[in-house]
Amino acid sequence: MIGVVAEYTEAAPGRALVESGELVAGSMARTAAGLLFDDGSAKVRLDDGLARWLRRTATTADADPAAPVSSRARCRAGAALAFAAELSVTRAHQGRTVRTDGFLAPGPGERAPADEVAEAAVLAARATTEEWRVRHLGYLLAEAAVSPDLDAAVVLRGLRLATDLTGRQWVLLAAVGRRERAPLPMAPVPQDPRGWAAWGALEDLSDLQRRGLLDPPPATPRPGGAALPRLRPVDLRLTRRGVLVHRLLALDFVRDPAVAAALADLA
Repeated sequence: MIGVVAEYTEAAPGRALVESGELVAGSMARTAAGLLFDDGSAKVRLDDGLARWLRRTATTADADPAAPVSSRARCRAGAALAFAAELSVTRAHQGRTVRTDGFLAPGPGERAPADEVAEAAVLAARATTEEWRVRHLGYLLAEAAVSPDLDAAVVLRGLRLATDLTGRQWVLLAAVGRRERAPLPMAPVPQDPRGWAAWGALEDLSDLQRRGLLDPPPATPRPGGAALPRLRPVDLRLTRRGVLVHRLLALDFVRDPAVAAALADLA
């Protein structure tokens, strides 16, 4: 392990950070580092403005961290930027062009609106202990870069909504978002589950409804003590808030086994 750390420190700041993400993102992190920092040598090219933004983010995060950062947290920051580069390649192949509305362009103080988003996403990646979430925090950067309908304030709002949620809530949003290709269960969720896993899943689901990310909203008691309608997963829909979080985090990429496990907890 000492040898690995020494190898990383030989690279330039920024590149070293992205390469350190290999511990979280696998060998793809080194490929992403080459894509960002080896101009002209990679077979795949990123949009110049997008590549400059991610390089600037990596260099700033590596050279001037906001607070003392553990080695593992540093790796998570690097992995988030590697994942951002990875999805950026995919979005380019899908024909989605990088926005040209000034989002990526540095303004006063040499800081772009995109820099605020990137700093917040890197901080969130450092802070999470559920490292699978790092992938989606990186994807948020790639999605924001090709979404001219979302200004920095809306992206930051979506990020705040997302970071307040549990990992299982992200997976439940993913499940509802793919309802057209993977139908949701029709059986009602238990109202008072005895098992802790089912209880926790129901708490997560109810919280998504209360926060306004899923419809229908939580059922309210009826006059006279009439029985409340039973909630079925098949009846769930993403609200506009839910759509924003789902889109920014690219939750379509949540793996099917994780979705199946979260739905099984609700059974």
